[in-house]
Amino acid sequence: MTTSSSTPGKTTIAPEVLTSIAKLTALSVEGVSKLASIPSDVNRFFNRNVSEGIKINVDEGTVYADIFVVLKSDMNVREVCHNIQHKVSRAISEMVGMEVGKINIHVEDIDLTTAGD
Repeated sequence: MTTSSSTPGKTTIAPEVLTSIAKLTALSVEGVSKLASIPSDVNRFFNRNVSEGIKINVDEGTVYADIFVVLKSDMNVREVCHNIQHKVSRAISEMVGMEVGKINIHVEDIDLTTAGD
């Protein structure tokens, strides 16, 4: 029996897939109220890799992300941000097998409506 060894085809991951993974993962972190709007600039209108609250760049197979969040009140901001970085990095690595560079978290606001009464 002869086994043919051929080179496998190419796999391409759309930036929208990476954006969805980052978005769903960030929203699942305890302490995140919602994603914030990305501060406006002219380049945003021409960048396909920008979604509400998430900006993804891929450079030579490495994923870089900027995540803009609104956090719940009465949470440790530093701890929540660290958890977002860790979980998003892990999700991208495990789901698509890509290397993750930097995950920058931008806290745009605190949601005071979540404060305990």
